[in-house]
Amino acid sequence: MDPAIIGVFIPILAIGMGIPLAFYGVWIGHKQKMAKFELQARTHKADDAQAARIEELEDRMRVLERIVTDRGFDVAHQIEALRDVRPDTGVPLEMGRQAERQR
Repeated sequence: MDPAIIGVFIPILAIGMGIPLAFYGVWIGHKQKMAKFELQARTHKADDAQAARIEELEDRMRVLERIVTDRGFDVAHQIEALRDVRPDTGVPLEMGRQAERQR
């Protein structure tokens, strides 16, 4: 080959290979940043969901504590009183309801 052709071919080859390589580097950097942002978003979403669930459970716990401390003993006696007052007909509930419907 002629040295002049090689002298022209090498810079063209360098530019031809360098530009796509530079674009590839920028693209890879962008993909890494996007993966990092996506991971952070997933982590925050999971943290938010856990925080909401914890808050919901704490609210339920407060309600239960209030029921137990305010009227816990009284509620138990009321439940037992209802059990004592309700007549026992010896008929299963479904059969009793069917008989009431037929009347």
